[in-house]
Amino acid sequence: MSRSVPLTALDPTTPVIVGVGQASERLADPDYQARSEADLAAHAVQTALSDTGRAAADVAFEIDAVVGVRTFEESSPLSTSPLGRPDNMPRAVAKRVGMDPRRAVLGVTGGQSPQSLLTEFAGEINAGRTGAAVLFGAEIMSTVRHLTATTEADDRPSLAEEVGGQLEDRGYAIAGLTTHQEAQHGMLAPLVQYAVLENALRHRLGRSRSDHARAMGELFAPFSTVAAANPHSAAPTARTAEELVTVGPDNRVVADPFTRLLVARDQVNQAAAVVIMSVGRARELGIDESRWVFVHGHADTRERTLMTRPDLSTAPAAAAAVRGALAVAEIGLDEIDFIDIYSCFPIAVTNVIDPLGISPDDPRGLTLTGGLPFFGGPGNNYSMHAIAEAADRARTSPGSHTLVVANGGILSKTSVGIYSSTPAPWSPGDSAGVQALLDAASTVSTTDYADGPATLETFTVVPDRDGGRKGIVIGRLGDGTRFIANVEHDDTEMFDLLAGEDPIGTTVHVRSSARGNRVFASRTAMLRHHPATVPSFRDGYEHVEIRRDGHLLEVVINRPEARNALHPAANAELDEIFDAYFADPDLWVAILTGAGDKAFSAGNDLAQTAGGTGLEVPKNGFAGLTSRRDLPKPVIAAVNGYALGGGLEIAMACHLVVADERATFGLPEVKVGLAALAGGLVRLPATVGPVLARDMILTGRRLDATEALAAGLISRIAPAGDVMTLARTVADEILAASPTSVRESLRAMAVAESIPDEIDAISSTSSALDGLLVSKDTIEGITAFVTKRPPNWTGR
Repeated sequence: MSRSVPLTALDPTTPVIVGVGQASERLADPDYQARSEADLAAHAVQTALSDTGRAAADVAFEIDAVVGVRTFEESSPLSTSPLGRPDNMPRAVAKRVGMDPRRAVLGVTGGQSPQSLLTEFAGEINAGRTGAAVLFGAEIMSTVRHLTATTEADDRPSLAEEVGGQLEDRGYAIAGLTTHQEAQHGMLAPLVQYAVLENALRHRLGRSRSDHARAMGELFAPFSTVAAANPHSAAPTARTAEELVTVGPDNRVVADPFTRLLVARDQVNQAAAVVIMSVGRARELGIDESRWVFVHGHADTRERTLMTRPDLSTAPAAAAAVRGALAVAEIGLDEIDFIDIYSCFPIAVTNVIDPLGISPDDPRGLTLTGGLPFFGGPGNNYSMHAIAEAADRARTSPGSHTLVVANGGILSKTSVGIYSSTPAPWSPGDSAGVQALLDAASTVSTTDYADGPATLETFTVVPDRDGGRKGIVIGRLGDGTRFIANVEHDDTEMFDLLAGEDPIGTTVHVRSSARGNRVFASRTAMLRHHPATVPSFRDGYEHVEIRRDGHLLEVVINRPEARNALHPAANAELDEIFDAYFADPDLWVAILTGAGDKAFSAGNDLAQTAGGTGLEVPKNGFAGLTSRRDLPKPVIAAVNGYALGGGLEIAMACHLVVADERATFGLPEVKVGLAALAGGLVRLPATVGPVLARDMILTGRRLDATEALAAGLISRIAPAGDVMTLARTVADEILAASPTSVRESLRAMAVAESIPDEIDAISSTSSALDGLLVSKDTIEGITAFVTKRPPNWTGR
């Protein structure tokens, strides 16, 4: 039983949709005008204002909030606007239709936005904070791509516009939708991410490739039929299931298992708008009650990040949102008359209908518009068109209920609305309660660096237009840890495995490097591509200098022109050098410093990061040290100038730090939009205490050598220019001691650091005695002491 009440019983603050509008144009249309985004959106808004049945100008005067859905051109920090855009899109659109709203809002990124914004502003209206609002969104990707492809830069129109005025820009809100692991392995594009989910679904359902292809085609063929009858469709052509999945010149595979006709079409020029206001305001304006549409139910949920989901074939937050909205509406799924499910890819639909028991050929249909591959995928705004269609259904079929399911991210955010012309009071819903249950579910741990045998969990292969291909695999190590890996471009054996009927569940082998993880069909194949190597020193290095002096190794970062900042090549060389140092029994102590007198290291080379190679960091971390789990022999940092950002993190990863009196220490990452993630956030509080560490980390505050000594960050200070002399002195003092005792002491301290109880930690150090009892150096040390002669250490 729904929450319906008589119109006369409604609170005047009850929100109600009173107008909807859509606008579109296609390049091939005879009246194509190449409208700007603001112009196309204004057309949809004007249509929505007129759709109220009252004079558009009169309704426009009442609007006190204009809310824009964020476009693809501004959906991430990497987005661009080739033709320019207004500095305040909501007010640019408002100005075109004669509105002067008190409040202008630009929503966050994601296909859930139209529904989530409508839910939010319905609540604002019910609370009395807003009387009437217009929500809109528009995309002109088709026009922009056409003009940039066919027009010289100087001849292209400028769509830039200075509007100014108040704007509540809510930003991207895309944190957590993807990870650095996905970025490093080429799994950032939604097409690729959805493909790996779709293949996981196929495996769970036990379908053959052909059976699953047929199922995807049969799911989407009815969508194309709806799109063919929709005047706003970008591709109004009815397709058979076979047409959708048959590979050909016009329907190539874009990412296994998707063909081009199965994925969202973003080359569109489409806009949609909704006018929502309070019942009281609607009555004052004399808007006919037959045009009123009520929000009976709603819910918003958020899924775990892709890589942490327990099962990659499903995202239960979507179905939970539908159930939550039905509960608010107090109706059952069988009381829904019309349905529109966000359909960017087949799994976005099946992920909703399968757990709810809705058949792919449900007689109600699964789309009102024709779906994203056929009607079109206008950026984040698709579901505004679905809401407009839902309002039309509510008016033409009084008493019916329409379900709209909006999806954002990678099945990441779901926003659901249930619409009807039947009067109903507003309910705040219980999205928080639904989300709390979802958040209680278990997650999967992940790793950046995967090595050894593993189980292939899912995959995709993305073909290039030039005949190449990119293989992406998600797998599990023996302990259940999940990783992403790529296939080497020339590994035909692995590509053949992925092209098989069902490679999921196969045992594979994975190897990590600074470039990311690489997966192979067998250990033999892995060793063939990457033969095992013995750590050793080269004759020379491009970015680093080394010098051996007996048992001492001196390592110099040789990039003074960049203040010894590190880029991937320098990091790789340092990692290799320290591998060789720790493996060489004749080297007992190492000193690390920077070339010149200006800097030990200024950290990460931001110019390289901006160039796209910043994610290439060795498994052992920055300089081959910051993430190295085992440093069995002493490393001394000789800080001869700036030790900033990653430079300070490198120094803190060393066992001892000595500094020139002119040295400077700091973690300025927050000043460039980064964070000290190579150990600084962990090691600095442990070294100088949490209070001073927070001051340095949150403000970028720098310490001079005297302050660093007082804080315990360094152990000794050298006169200007003499830090290497001091470092060598410290090294000589260590070399005068038993190298076996030094190594056992380092090992025992490392073990004890992880034990919180002091007595337990002390007990753990007794294991050092086991190694010393069988050491020649222990016998030599005792003998030399008794006979009053200098010891002759061997390190054994």
